[in-house]
Amino acid sequence: MSRYILRRLLIAIPTVAVISFVVFAILALAPTDPLSSFGADPRVPPEVRATIRTALGLDDPWPIRYVKWVTSLAQGNFGFSFMSHSPVIDLLKQRVPNTLAVVGVAYIIGVLLAVPIGMISAVKRYSLFDHAATTFAFVGFSVPTFFTGILLIIVFSINLRWFPFIYDSTLQIHDIGSFLDQVKQSIMPITVLALFDTATIARYTRAEMLEHLPLDYVRTARSKGLKEQVVVLRHVLRNSLIPVVTLVALGVPTVFGGAIVTEQIFRVPGIGELLVRSIGDGDTPVVAAILLIFAVLVVLFNLFADVLYAVLDPRIRYS
Repeated sequence: MSRYILRRLLIAIPTVAVISFVVFAILALAPTDPLSSFGADPRVPPEVRATIRTALGLDDPWPIRYVKWVTSLAQGNFGFSFMSHSPVIDLLKQRVPNTLAVVGVAYIIGVLLAVPIGMISAVKRYSLFDHAATTFAFVGFSVPTFFTGILLIIVFSINLRWFPFIYDSTLQIHDIGSFLDQVKQSIMPITVLALFDTATIARYTRAEMLEHLPLDYVRTARSKGLKEQVVVLRHVLRNSLIPVVTLVALGVPTVFGGAIVTEQIFRVPGIGELLVRSIGDGDTPVVAAILLIFAVLVVLFNLFADVLYAVLDPRIRYS
């Protein structure tokens, strides 16, 4: 098992290095000028703009800037934002809790609901529950999240006035009342994201379960006198979860990236909203840091999925 993990690590580390180079090169060669706002301001003299460019290292060739950037990353320094002049790491610390409070909770709820729904739907194929779950799944991943979000805002915020449609990131939880306020403002964005995640993962789970249920090893397990619950949970579900694990593991990085569209609709100040704003402002240190974090998370959870493969199917670790 340790050799299996080591082989995957030897692939993961160069992958992250190549991704960091490609990300920085694309951002450095992009036509966006992070100091364009200064250039449009006649109150800023040309020599001041030149001094700022030199201080930020923008006059250096991009390969040299890449080496400096990687060296800073090795020291735990993500650099400073061109726009806010704050450390990038501080900006990320401000946004991560908001993303986890909404997108992270929605993803956990989606996974916990999707696997049982997909499993029961496959076992009770063509039943009323299966038809209802299939309809729910098709609607869930076919309807765009921005449409679902706007629909919930119109119904529950504007018409019924049950929930606020603008997320208040300044809300501090210090008693039951403030906790309930936090829950109320999180319900709609969590519902939008959980609906999509549940629908997608449930369909994958159902399809894999239906593929395994007719196989010979399932009939053999039943012929040995095992209870149907044991056959389904211990044999069929375990083998069916291998492709589902990939879907779930690779979906985790999107939690940290945030559901960009949903964050924009409900004004959730998360990582995704920060990425969109930084791209528009040409704030390359922030964009590079967020994209690198996304890449690291994707590679890391790919590795995690590979380890789970080996746990679910021991034959994989010897491949």
